[in-house]
Amino acid sequence: MDLGQLEAFVQVANQKSFSRAAEALFLTQPSVTARIQALERDLGERLFERSGRGVRLTEVGVCFLPHAERVLQALHEGRDAIEALRNLQSGSLILASATTVSTYILPGVLKTFRQRFPRVEVSVRTGRSEQVLQMLLADEAQVGLVRAVYHQDIETKGLIEDELVLIANSNDELAHLGTISVEQLGDHPFIFFDRNSSYYSLAQGLFRQHGVVPRIQMELDSMEATKKMVEEGLGIALVPRIAVERELAAGSLIEIELAGMRNPTRQIALISRRSRPLGPVAQAFVEIVQDMFVAPRPQQPAAVGAN
Repeated sequence: MDLGQLEAFVQVANQKSFSRAAEALFLTQPSVTARIQALERDLGERLFERSGRGVRLTEVGVCFLPHAERVLQALHEGRDAIEALRNLQSGSLILASATTVSTYILPGVLKTFRQRFPRVEVSVRTGRSEQVLQMLLADEAQVGLVRAVYHQDIETKGLIEDELVLIANSNDELAHLGTISVEQLGDHPFIFFDRNSSYYSLAQGLFRQHGVVPRIQMELDSMEATKKMVEEGLGIALVPRIAVERELAAGSLIEIELAGMRNPTRQIALISRRSRPLGPVAQAFVEIVQDMFVAPRPQQPAAVGAN
């Protein structure tokens, strides 16, 4: 069994055709057929069944496919690691990021990363924080940027505190009050963002803490849509400051201070697998993120009389 046989097997399985697999591998169809036959002899089992509609995997083939894919993936990662060692002028980086983080934080990080390592190929996969965690556990990404999550197989490094702010249209009656209590919010139309997100839980928790039942105007699964609804005067919302910095600066949205309390926060963190040392490219990305967001610890003053 060799890697050429595995590559032929995976291509035929994915393409469902010997001829298309041959094209993808830049081989002749007889060469692909010979590799599959050799692999079947090694395994002592048939991997494909031919029919008038093409080819399909046998039960043994279905069982063997994920193992073959993992071997080829491991080879790909090994080649990437070698290339990355060559002064980080090539290689690949696969990131997973929570949706809000990928929209409002990640672009600035990747701009810095790209300036330093312009030839590194970057792929970004997005989802909720729990989905990003699962991507790392399944080795579908090297590094994640998420709301802080904790797992025994994951290393979590806190980056910044993501502050939630109450926003309103500049013409909203609440905007002219400057400071209001949570109790005053109960009679005002409230727009909630994504029932399955931590932002929704923080907003609901704020109301529950004060015994207030919010007047839900609508629920949206898009942060940009939430901001637009508030801009149109359809209600107020509690959203991350990082998502509305531009609108607050432009005056299209107004921040309302909550009386007698600090704004809710959640921590944004960088996560990686404990059992999988980061390669040079991923490590370079981590160092850039930490340089941008993790403040250095202040040096302790020298003791009086110390040498």
